[in-house]
Amino acid sequence: MSTKTSGGHAMGIAEHTKTDLTRRLARIRGQVEGISRMVEEERYCPDILQQFAAVHSALRSAEKELLANHLEHCATRAISDGGDAADDVRREIVDLFHRFSR
Repeated sequence: MSTKTSGGHAMGIAEHTKTDLTRRLARIRGQVEGISRMVEEERYCPDILQQFAAVHSALRSAEKELLANHLEHCATRAISDGGDAADDVRREIVDLFHRFSR
């Protein structure tokens, strides 16, 4: 896992999570390219829309995995360290849940 910090208290992405996210994003990239081909070929709109829904679902699943990584590593560490970093990460978690629960 990377321990490089950027913009605060980031601890990095666990290696297994990074590998899984990279694999998922490559699959999503392929799905998006497939949608582009479908549009160029003027395929049936509901078929294209179904592929959009699949991409949305795949992205939400990847988001969930990254959020779990953040909570398990970055946020847990910052909260256990206490102080201003703990207060900042608690506010950040509330903001994340508000943003992604829509």
